[in-house]
Amino acid sequence: MSDTNSGAKSTAEQPLISHLVELRDRILRCVMAVLVVFLGLFYFANEIYTFVSEPLRAFLPEGSTMIATEVASPFLTPFKLTIVLSIFLAIPFILHQVWSFIAPGLYQHEKRIAIPMLFSSVMLFYAGIAFAYYIVFPLVFGFFTSIGPSDVTIMTDINRYLDFVLKLFFAFGIAFEIPIATVLLIWSGASTVQSLGQKRPYVVVGCFILGMLLTPPDVISQALLALPMWFLFEIGILFGRLLPKKDDDEEEEEAKEATP
Repeated sequence: MSDTNSGAKSTAEQPLISHLVELRDRILRCVMAVLVVFLGLFYFANEIYTFVSEPLRAFLPEGSTMIATEVASPFLTPFKLTIVLSIFLAIPFILHQVWSFIAPGLYQHEKRIAIPMLFSSVMLFYAGIAFAYYIVFPLVFGFFTSIGPSDVTIMTDINRYLDFVLKLFFAFGIAFEIPIATVLLIWSGASTVQSLGQKRPYVVVGCFILGMLLTPPDVISQALLALPMWFLFEIGILFGRLLPKKDDDEEEEEAKEATP
């Protein structure tokens, strides 16, 4: 009897160990992908920082420059930006590794919708960053530099500036994932189009609260985050209406696979 129990325990442990080994391998691949991208970009770290800082430098008074208040900032700040950019650029590969790990456990109809979702989430994240850089930054920095006292010289620290823009990049990148979250809620059955439509007033208030929490304390950047979030929520509801309903074959497939 004990030999039978030991055999069953060993059989149960093998899949777990193999999954952990596969997970470790895929995490290492993700780290290596980020490292490869970083090594390719590090030579251009200063040029990358120059590009990212352009929205602010365009509004600096003539003769003003950005400054470094710490000894290591001229090296560490472009270094940090290059690491973050490497992660951003490696996101498609990282998501591919995530997909390859979880795909064997998905139903066939789940796989059909997961691939468009993964692709859309990457594109929306990049779109959020582009929206922040090309739309939000010029408006915000133009506002900040125009309301200051006339006798104050604007000389922004490069590290403080990087922290500021990275916060906005993450905020807008994540906010632009709202359509994906909305569609997943509808598709999974956790909510319905009608239910989400009835909650629209609360969603609008929530968008402005999140805009207040995720952005600097100025009305412009808060509104520029909240309004797109609301718009993207409406897009998510629109696509949720177009989702195909599960047919009887898919429900039967789930029931069979769920039955031990």
